This record gives sequence, C-alpha cells and structure tokens, in this order.
Amino acid sequence: MRSVLATLLVHADQVVPVSSLIRELWDEDPPVSCLTTLQTYILNLRKLLASAAGLTSRQVASEILVTRSGGYLFRTGQDDLDVHRFHELVADGRRALSSGDDVTALATLTSALQIWRGPALVDVAAGRIIEGRRQQFEESRLVVLEYLVDTQLRLGMYREVLTELAALTADNPYHEGLHAQYMRALYLNGRRAQALEVFQRLRVNLVNHLGLEPGLIAQELHRSILNAEPIDAQGGLRRPIGDIVRMSSAGASRVY
Repeated sequence: MRSVLATLLVHADQVVPVSSLIRELWDEDPPVSCLTTLQTYILNLRKLLASAAGLTSRQVASEILVTRSGGYLFRTGQDDLDVHRFHELVADGRRALSSGDDVTALATLTSALQIWRGPALVDVAAGRIIEGRRQQFEESRLVVLEYLVDTQLRLGMYREVLTELAALTADNPYHEGLHAQYMRALYLNGRRAQALEVFQRLRVNLVNHLGLEPGLIAQELHRSILNAEPIDAQGGLRRPIGDIVRMSSAGASRVY
C-alpha cells in the first residue's frame, strides 16, 4: 500500500494508469488477483486519508484520491508537498545566482536543502517508477549541494564547507566537481598536503574502477596546488543553475 501511495504522490495531480501501478507493484509477473488487490489498496488508502483529514471516504474519493478513466489521481495543493517548496526555493536561488547575489543564494539554497530529512523514498519498496524518481530526487539534491558549496567558497567560508565536502566526496567517490571543491577548500585553508591526497584518492577511484583519468579541471587544480600557485575560490561554477531540478511537482512530505 505504501508503494501505491508513493507512486501516486510522485505523480501528484496526474493520472497514474492502473497498468503502471500494477507494474510498479509486481513488475512483469502480476498475480491473477492483481486488479482486485490494487483496488483494495486504494480503498484502504482512502480510509486512512479520511481518518487523517477528518473527512469521509466519499469526500476523499471525490476530492483527494480520485478515480479517473483508466487510473487514479492524487490531488494536491501547491503547499501540500515538500517538493513544491523545494522547487520554489531552488528557483529563487537560481535567480539570485544569475544576478550575482551570493548572499541571497546562500540563504535560499540552504533553506531548500533543509527541507530534506534523509534519503528520498527510503522507506518505500522501489519498483521501476519509484527507483527512477528516487534517483532523480537524489541527483537534484546533489546538484543543489554543489552550487551551495561553490557559493560558500566564493563568500570565503572555507572552513565551514570542509565537513560537508568530506562526507560528500566519501559518498560520491567518482564526482570530480565535488572533489575539486574539496581540494580548493583544503588548499585555501592552508592544508595543501590533504588537498593533494584528495586528488590522488579521486584518481585511484577513477582509474581502478572506471579506467578513466580525472578531467582537465581537476588536473589543472592539482597542478596549481602541487606548484603552490595562488588560486581563487571561484571554481568556474558561477553560471545560472538552469534546470537543475527536473522533477515533477510531486513527492510526499516524507520523501525528504
């Protein structure tokens, strides 16, 4: 039942075909009773929603979890889901970055990321739809984190970003952009040896696991640090975020 609710919520205000829900629950091997079981899940969800919202099941069926031709639709308001607010804040941060207002961008992107309360859809058994949307949510969060760190570096917050970057690079061992930011932050904090170690760790991971050398940006930064050359905190990322969040306006408040 939780998977049904999650599938409906990540497609909030859109009709989800019955066939998609069945595929999400049972992949390519649905039982003979799959349609009846799905209808039971929908009925139970309506009862739970009615109890939570103080409505009747009939009201829920007509106003919230609605039957449509060939499927179901979960109707929401703009402020009902965390992801809606996340979209709004990221859009505000994008505008601030585009205008060169790093202080506003820092506050806005920080607020957007504070909406998250853990990995997306972590407590839902994932079929194809949920897993695809989960990866989309996580990638969007990672991109916003990268721009937030870049903004902090431009504002001279070198020490403040170290703990976050240590965790991010450990969780994303092949992400060259995050490693370059970590190298830059360490070097600007006077920790040249550790910055070089970060590059070596990145290179070992890329070569051993993917057969690739680090890209030009990471290599040039490594060369500058190796030669003790002065660098700035720009990192080459002052450009509009663009469409960094390509999610539908959907997601349960528990998603984050």
